[in-house]
Amino acid sequence: MNSTGPVDNDRDLTYAVIGAGPSGLAAARNLQQAGLPWAGYELAAGVGGLWDASAPRSTVYDSAHLISSRTTTQFSEFPMREGVADYPSHRELLDYFRDFATAFDLTPGFEFGSEVTAVVPHPEGGFTVTARSAAGSHDTRHAGVLVANGTLSEPNVPTFAGSFDGELFHTSAYKSATVFAGKRVLIVGAGNSGCDIAVDAVHHAASVDLSVRRGYHFVPKYVFGKPADTLNQRKRPLPPRIKQAVDSRVLRMFTGDPTRFGFPKPDHRIYESHPIVNSLVLHHLGHGDLAVRPDVRRFAGGNVDFVDGSSRSYDVVVLATGYHLHYPFLDPALLRWRGRGSAPDLYLNIFSAAHRDLFVLGMIEASGIGWQGRYEQAELVAAYLRARREDPAAVAAFDARVSGPRPDLSGGYRYLGLERMSYYVNKDAYRSAVRAEIEELQP
Repeated sequence: MNSTGPVDNDRDLTYAVIGAGPSGLAAARNLQQAGLPWAGYELAAGVGGLWDASAPRSTVYDSAHLISSRTTTQFSEFPMREGVADYPSHRELLDYFRDFATAFDLTPGFEFGSEVTAVVPHPEGGFTVTARSAAGSHDTRHAGVLVANGTLSEPNVPTFAGSFDGELFHTSAYKSATVFAGKRVLIVGAGNSGCDIAVDAVHHAASVDLSVRRGYHFVPKYVFGKPADTLNQRKRPLPPRIKQAVDSRVLRMFTGDPTRFGFPKPDHRIYESHPIVNSLVLHHLGHGDLAVRPDVRRFAGGNVDFVDGSSRSYDVVVLATGYHLHYPFLDPALLRWRGRGSAPDLYLNIFSAAHRDLFVLGMIEASGIGWQGRYEQAELVAAYLRARREDPAAVAAFDARVSGPRPDLSGGYRYLGLERMSYYVNKDAYRSAVRAEIEELQP
C-alpha cells in the first residue's frame, strides 16, 4: 500500500466520514469507540442516508420497507425498539437511525447540508476534503477518509432504440403510486424495486406490465409464519449445493413455479443472484392484475416493441434498471476500478492498495448480511487505524495482504457476472474473513 507521509503521527487531524446513513453511522461509532477523532459530512439535513425520504439523493418511495427482517438487519449493539414491525417501513428506519445517532452522541460530529465535491491526497499525508454548503466551499485536511455515501443513489439508465412519447422515468424518481392513476404502465426490470412498484401500481393503474430479460427466484417474506430470513440460521452454513437444493424445494412449495406466470426459467441457481423477496407480485400475476412481457426491443412513439415481435401502447414507462456505484469526488485510480460496469478492486471491498488512508464502507451486497455486516467493516477499519499506532508488525502484515491476491468471498456460490453482482459476497464467508482480520489486529 502507498502512503505519502507520516500522517499517523499527527494526532490533531480527524478522519473524515462521508455520509450519515447506516455505514457512515457505523464508521463514526467505531472511530468513537477506538478513540480516533472524526468529522462527518452529509448532504442531507440529518442522519439516515437514503432512508430519509426528504434527503436530496434519497431513492426510497412511500411504500418502501426492508426486504430483510428487523432482527437480521439491525446493529447488534442497538436493537430496534419493541413493537417495530418485522419488515419496518422507511419511516421506522429513519427513526431508528436518529435514535442510534442520539444514543451515541454522533449527530454533533456531522456537518449537515454539506456536499463533498473532491477528495484529494495531501502531499504530507492523508487527504484534503473539499465540501460545499450554503455558506460556500471549504477545504479541510484529514488523516484519512472513510467513504460511506451508499450504493443506491446513481441511477443506471440504459439507452433504447427509438423514442417514447409518454412519461419515462427511473425508479429513483418514483415516490407515490398516484402517478399511475388510470394509466397503462410498463415497468422495465423485475428486481426488488421493480416488483415493489408493480404491486403499488396495480391498485391505481389501468394496466401494469413487467418487462423482463431473465428469470428470477422468488422468496416470500414469511415461511411457516416466521420471517423467511430467520429460518435455517446455522453457525456452520450448509454447503452451497445442499442449501440450494433444500431451499429451492421449500420455496417452491410457497411460491410455486414463476414460469407459470410468464417469467423465463432462471439461468442460475437460487442465491447465485439476489432473489426477489416479494411473493405479492406472483399473487397479482395469478389474479390477472399484472402481465409479464419480454425484453424491450425499441420505443416507438406511444408504443413499446418487444423482442418477441409484439407491441403494446403505454402511458408510463418506469426503468427499474438498478444503480451504478458512484464516487464522483475521488480519482478512479485511487479505487482501482476493475473495468467499465464493474466495481473498485478493494481488499475485502474496503481497503485500497493505492492509498493506505482511504477506506470504502458499504460497498457490499449479500443476502442476509444486514447492517451488522457493514458495522463490522467499520470495526475492522478502526482496528486497523488503532494498530497503526500500537502494532506496526501486525499492520505491515495486513498491508501486505491488501496488496496481495484477493480472498474468495463467494462461499462456493457461482454468482452471475452482472454489474450489480460485481461487489456481491457470501455473508458467511465475508463476515468470517472480516472478523478474522479484526482478531489479527487486536492488541
